[in-house]
Amino acid sequence: MERIIGRYEGPEKGILLICLGSIHGNEPAGTKALELMFKMLEVEPITNPSFSFKGRLLGLRGNLRAIQAGKRYLKKDLNRQWTVENVNRVMQAAIDTLEAEDMEIREILTLIRKEIAEYQPEKIVLLDLHTTTAFGGIFTVITDDPESLKIGIELHAPVIKGLLKGIKGTSLHYFTEENMGIPTVAVCFESGQHQEELSVNRAIAAITNCMRTIGCVRAADVENQHDKLLIEFSKGLPKVSQLLMTHAIKDTDEFVMRPGYKNFHFVKQGEPVADDQNGSIKIVKDGLLIMPLYQKQGDDGFFLIESIDDEFGY
Repeated sequence: MERIIGRYEGPEKGILLICLGSIHGNEPAGTKALELMFKMLEVEPITNPSFSFKGRLLGLRGNLRAIQAGKRYLKKDLNRQWTVENVNRVMQAAIDTLEAEDMEIREILTLIRKEIAEYQPEKIVLLDLHTTTAFGGIFTVITDDPESLKIGIELHAPVIKGLLKGIKGTSLHYFTEENMGIPTVAVCFESGQHQEELSVNRAIAAITNCMRTIGCVRAADVENQHDKLLIEFSKGLPKVSQLLMTHAIKDTDEFVMRPGYKNFHFVKQGEPVADDQNGSIKIVKDGLLIMPLYQKQGDDGFFLIESIDDEFGY
């Protein structure tokens, strides 16, 4: 299996847009969306002679070893390993001492650094494509960078602020100007449930809207069906929310999410939503539940958020 899904470059130099699919091996939608996107880009100049592309798009498969095994990860959650300390350890260690996800980090970062050295981009934008175990609304996770917020809002999916404070070691934590050496903006897009067919379509729409927002393609060349698809699925959901709390778990907790919860499910203070070896787990404050865990692998049982639309005038 190839790491690189595709590479597409316009005649005018610009941003290096890196789209990462399946950093969790059981989340195929992002990878499928990228495979289709590169096919569409190849024929676009034929069907639309005025089409132009600025910059370079690089599509990558994330956790190759987990993809082949059909699992979220093999040894460690790859999207919790991107701390500076861990990445430095991985890049400096002897190869025969590295575990599966260590090798994934080493291979991904080596490839990206080579791409940067070869293309010399003015800026990097990372779009990390994910899905969730639960059905319900789609959403975008952003960093504290104002440009990350701008891109997130233009994807036309609910934006979650502060989520990175509740977890550590995601791709969004690592892909910054400080670590990459040039201006870098990162955004994560959750396009739906793992096996939901429309998750692929929504990921394609997100990639397209991201390319438009950062100037890779002109707005005139983007069909409004992409906006419509995301806006329709986000109808009735808050535009911008912030994290209230994360319920972190360990394998020994024997955590089991109670059935029936979806993304953006309203829950009330005191409501029991899950169980572990210590009994029922109750909600600490009224809010909206996202990413309830309905799979065996994972470090987070659920997240609780609240709308802050009033702060943004929505």
